[in-house]
Amino acid sequence: MFRERRQERREERREERRGESVVRYRMREKLVAIGDDYWIEDEAGQRRYKVNGKALRVRDTLVIEDPGGGELVKIQQKVARVRGTMEIEAPDGRTLATVKKALVSPIRDRWSVSVEGGPDLEVKGNIVDHEFTIEGPDGKVGEASKRWFRVADTYGIEVADGQDPALVIAIVVVVDQMAHDL
Repeated sequence: MFRERRQERREERREERRGESVVRYRMREKLVAIGDDYWIEDEAGQRRYKVNGKALRVRDTLVIEDPGGGELVKIQQKVARVRGTMEIEAPDGRTLATVKKALVSPIRDRWSVSVEGGPDLEVKGNIVDHEFTIEGPDGKVGEASKRWFRVADTYGIEVADGQDPALVIAIVVVVDQMAHDL
């Protein structure tokens, strides 16, 4: 009975996604840490992004790089900032987005993302279990979920068509980092 219902839900989700163009990436759970380096792969297992944990710095820093080592975005927790806030920066140091944990979250976790030059986003869902969505005023921008992969300690990141994959992945990495550090 449970397997039948699970299969029905999978088919419903597939039908909902028909016509949508999304890209999924695979990421290891609990490997997001300062000082750690790891790869984010696409569904085919191709390495697409490297998360480079920069240790021994004044501020906690993670850098997301392309496969060739080119810096795409930098994630930093500022020393002088209130706990629960991290910034995502472009390689030139310009702030792309600021992620903050909502002060009031009665049942589920909620995070706000202030995007420079773009609409603000909201992250909501079960952050600890890696089941959450990133939404903007025009709908879903990205989603993180364990249900797409059967490998233990692995979850997926889905990026909606027209969105910057590096920024969406950076938001997921920041939320994961902050949720496990708080």
